[in-house]
Amino acid sequence: MPRPPLGKILLLLAVLIFLLVILKATAKNELAPPAKTLRDVLAPVSKITMQTGQAIRNVLKLPVSLVKAVKQNQELKEKISRLEEQLREANEYRLENQRLKKLLDFKETKIKTTGISVYSAAVIGRDLNNWFGTITINKGAREGLKVNMTVITPAGLAGRVISVSQKTAEVLLITDPRSGVSCLVQENRAPGLVEGMSGNTNQLQMIHIPTDFKIQKDQTVITSGLSDLYPRGLSVGRIKKVTREPSGLFFKATIQPFADFNRLEEVLIF
Repeated sequence: MPRPPLGKILLLLAVLIFLLVILKATAKNELAPPAKTLRDVLAPVSKITMQTGQAIRNVLKLPVSLVKAVKQNQELKEKISRLEEQLREANEYRLENQRLKKLLDFKETKIKTTGISVYSAAVIGRDLNNWFGTITINKGAREGLKVNMTVITPAGLAGRVISVSQKTAEVLLITDPRSGVSCLVQENRAPGLVEGMSGNTNQLQMIHIPTDFKIQKDQTVITSGLSDLYPRGLSVGRIKKVTREPSGLFFKATIQPFADFNRLEEVLIF
C-alpha cells in the first residue's frame, strides 16, 4: 500500500493545529454543542501534537546542548590539569624544604660547633654513564671551595672535591672505584680501606680487614682519620656481607652507604 505524500501529511497537521488554536482561543467562552464535540474528538490529537512538538524542540536543542557539554568538559579538564600541576609544585617545594631543613639542622648541630666553615650546594650535574662516579655542584672557588674538601649529606659521607672552577665544582663520590677512604669498624675499631665497587653500583666494599677482628653484618663503618682527605668519625655505611679476600689473609665486607647516592640533590662541603 503506497504511503501518503508528505505534503498531505503536513497539510493535515496544519489544519489540526489551526483548529486547536481556535478551540483554545474560545476555551473561556461557552461553546456550541458541535464545537464541544469537535474539541472532544480532537483532544487526543492535541495531546499527540503537543508531545510531538516538545520532542522536536528537544531534538533541535540537542546539538546546542552537546556543544555546551563538550566545552564545559574541556574547561573542567583544563582546570583539573592546572590543579594537578599546582599540587605537584607544592609537593616538590615541601620535599625541598624538608631536605634543606635536614641540611640546616645538621649544619647547626653537628658542624657549626667545630668552628669549621661549611658551604651548602645543590647538585646540578651527573655523568649518565657513570652515575655513581662524580657529580657537579653549583658552588666553586668564588664561594671559597678548594680541591680535597670533604662533601657530606646529613646521612653520611658523600665524597671529596677534585676540581674547582669559579662557579662550580666536581665531586668524586666514594662509590667510584677510584675513590679510597681509610675507615674502621665502629664497634671493634677494625681498620680497612673503603672503595667503590665496579659496575656502577650504589654499594661499597671495605678491603684489607685483619682477620683477627670479628666482623659481622650490620656493624657500622666510619672514617678513621688516618689520611688527610677525610676527618675522623664521619658515618660511611653499614656492613651487609663479610667474606675472605682471595688471598685468605684479610676479610672483605660489602657495605651499604648511609648516603643515598641515587637521590643526591643537596650536599654540604667543608
